[in-house]
Amino acid sequence: MSLPFGPGSSGSPVLPLEPRVKSAMKIVAMPERYKVCAGCESIVGIHVAGCPKCHGYRFFEGRDAVIKQAKLLASRPQQTV
Repeated sequence: MSLPFGPGSSGSPVLPLEPRVKSAMKIVAMPERYKVCAGCESIVGIHVAGCPKCHGYRFFEGRDAVIKQAKLLASRPQQTV
């Protein structure tokens, strides 16, 4: 699986890896352990009942949705504090 960031990507390697990229690589490696909040699009653990950021309770649990969101979040600057 090719990631648009980090070592092995088509761009130059990012050393040291930013925390967002490290997190995304971990999530992409095991997407079945995560889900995406339908309210704020945060990635949370699969066993979470409510989103800690927006308190939403609807989630996208598909593998493809999690991988797509992890790549998106890693490719842009953090937007929340």
